[in-house]
Amino acid sequence: MGDLIHWLYLPFAMVPDSWFDLNGVWTGSATILPDGQIIMLYTGDTSDEVQVQNLAYPANVSDPLLLDWVKYPGNPVILPPPGIAPDDFRDPTTAWLGPDGKWRTSIGSKVGKTGISLVYTTTNFTSYELEDGVLHAVPGTGMWECVDFYPVSTTEPNGLDTSTNGPGIKHVLKASLDDNKHDYYALGTYDPIKDIWTPDNPELDVGIGLRVDYGKYYASKTFYDQYKKRRILWGWTGETDSEDTDIMKGWASVQVFYFLK
Repeated sequence: MGDLIHWLYLPFAMVPDSWFDLNGVWTGSATILPDGQIIMLYTGDTSDEVQVQNLAYPANVSDPLLLDWVKYPGNPVILPPPGIAPDDFRDPTTAWLGPDGKWRTSIGSKVGKTGISLVYTTTNFTSYELEDGVLHAVPGTGMWECVDFYPVSTTEPNGLDTSTNGPGIKHVLKASLDDNKHDYYALGTYDPIKDIWTPDNPELDVGIGLRVDYGKYYASKTFYDQYKKRRILWGWTGETDSEDTDIMKGWASVQVFYFLK
């Protein structure tokens, strides 16, 4: 809904009904393309518990509620690369457009105890190429989930479209640490040619510095509101109820949000 306060109860957008997401339709991110088309990249946990990235798109992009989604028949579109454990590869970001005309998305993972954000490029959202190196890595932070990456202006109060870059722009890199279930972020500089992000202050790097929220808050993601020119951050607040109580009441946990300028 427009004010983000009042909501409608809608049917499930996607359910685990295919081999590539049979154990779960997990976190993903939507990207609005210049021609108005919308694509969704999301993590599926396969029937043999391998985390893969899948593509879906609205059956009717003119539907304001986007009730029906179609899963790409060629799913999965991205498989865990060599050196990455099959269950440590999830949660693609909203895609951003690079200076070479290719779209990029980042996916969270780890190597040993080092949390990392991988970068994939694409021109059609069905075929992807893994970039050399990583967007960023921080030793000792463990598995990075729900990676988020977006620009902020150093000169204006409004939020920015995810593909914005250039003078007066910094980038926020955020990760949810699976080891301690907290969300951390840092401000830094993104090199769109090398696809490398560097924190402004290494002592306040992702996972060792600032938290998004210091309460019970996890697995946040953002999106850009192009009409009100603001960025909105969603997060998951778990509860202390038992699983039996959750089953009895028919729901578990709540979503909360922040308006970011």
